[in-house]
This record gives sequence, structure tokens and C-alpha cells, in this order.
Amino acid sequence: MQKALILIFSLASLCGCSTLAHKQEEPSNSLILAEPLAVPFQSEVELARLEEILSRADLNNDQRAQVFYRRGVVYDSVGLKALARRDFNRAVQLKPDMADAYNFIGIQAISAEEFEQAYEALDAAIELDPKHEYAYLNRGIALYYGDRPELAVKDLETFLSMQPSDPYRILWLYLAEQKADPAAAKARLAYNATRLQGDLWANQLVALYQGKESEEDFVEGLKKGVDSNRALAERLCEAYFYLGKLHQAKGDVGEAINFFKLSLTTNVQDFIEFRYARLELNRMRRELSHKAG
Repeated sequence: MQKALILIFSLASLCGCSTLAHKQEEPSNSLILAEPLAVPFQSEVELARLEEILSRADLNNDQRAQVFYRRGVVYDSVGLKALARRDFNRAVQLKPDMADAYNFIGIQAISAEEFEQAYEALDAAIELDPKHEYAYLNRGIALYYGDRPELAVKDLETFLSMQPSDPYRILWLYLAEQKADPAAAKARLAYNATRLQGDLWANQLVALYQGKESEEDFVEGLKKGVDSNRALAERLCEAYFYLGKLHQAKGDVGEAINFFKLSLTTNVQDFIEFRYARLELNRMRRELSHKAG
């Protein structure tokens, strides 16, 4: 297995021209990088196979919709978002009751900040499958970024109720509640943290947000239990996104931007943290440009 490429460097070295208008603080930690993930050869093979299947004339509409959906998932996982969105739309045209495809259409719309389209698609996914866990997550995220935090909280509460010990679900609910009611968010985070189980590394994210673990210790712990570059890249994609959100909430705009950039360096295309790190950067750059203008 390819050895992880671990680079220790100063966060300040990542400061780009877009952040010069905001004073940068010297970071206290050295940070870790993984080698960015490449497109898996298996994905290329699968895309070729799916193309071959679609060329057959004997597929019925349901079968063709399933193949379009699967190809959309693969396109999405390798970063070909426009092609993925086209295939998801083709899938629901052929099979209008495909909740999974509507869920992905919603995700694509969030990334493009087309929130009304996201709500419509995710509403359809939930109407078709009321137990579709990730449709609640994604609609909650759409509402969060669409500046409807109170509604986002309701969906993210539903999502958390399906797996109360999941640290990621706890964090997304906290992020939405923090926008709606910061005091209540802090109290709920403390309560939800008592539900954490096992030794999942992501439990440390919750400890970090509670202030029970320092940022330095958190970053140092990111290497523990990692045995491949892929595992490291996936962990860093998540960790740096949530560090970006943490600094953003504190008003540390420069450091937040740098952490979102770090999340993107992993190239973990199919993680929500990767998707929304780019969205966060776009929004923060617009805000900085507006203030500068």
C-alpha cells in the first residue's frame, strides 16, 4: 500500500491573494497533509462498463434509470459533477419514484447554491421514502446554507434520532443550532456528547467543539490508527472542514479559509466535507470582496 505522504508545514504558507485583505494570525500548530487522492482505476473501468450497458437496446425504463443513477454516483465520486447531475436527472425522468436520485439532485443543487431546487428535490426524496436518512441530512444542510436554521434544526434532529451516537450527526445539529440559538446549541452539544460510544476518531471532533480537547492535541491525534494514504486523506478532509467551521464561528476568517483549503487538498470528492469546503470558500470570498468594495 502506498505510504502516506506526510508533510509538516506552516498554515500561513497557504494564505492566498484572496485572503490578503484580512490579517492572518500565525498558527500555533504544525499540520499534516496527505497525498491528494487520484481517480481510482476501478471507477474508470466501471464507467466504461456502464456506458456499454447503456448502449444496449433491451433495457426497460427502470433498468436504464438504475444504470443512469449508478453512473451518476460514479461521476460524482470522481468530481464530474455536471455529468453526474445530468445522469441523476435522466434517472428520475425514466423512474420518477427514485428517491436516491432525488437525494443526489438535492446535493448537487446545494453545492451550486440553488437552494429552492435543493428543497424541491429533497422534499421529493423524503416524500417517496420517509425513512431516507440522508435526505433529512441533506435537506437540513440545504436549509442551513439557505439561512433557515430553525427548519434545518428539525431535519437534523430527525437525522440524529436515527443514530444518536453518531458524532457527525451531533456536529451538524450543533452547527444549525448555533445559528438559531447559540446558548441552546452549547447545552444540547453537551447532552448529545454523553451519547457517544466506542473509540471512533470522530468523537474527538465533538470533544474539540466542546473545548475538552485542544486544537494542537486534536491535530496531533489525526495520525493515530491510520494505515494508508486514503484513510489519512479521508480523515483530514473531515478534520480540516470542521476546524474551518470552528474558526469561522470564532471570527477567525483567515484561518477558517485556510482550513477549508486544506480540506480541498485531500481531493476526497465524495465526502460532504469536501463538497461544502468549496461552498464555504466561495461564500467567504464573496463576503470579503463585498466588504472590500
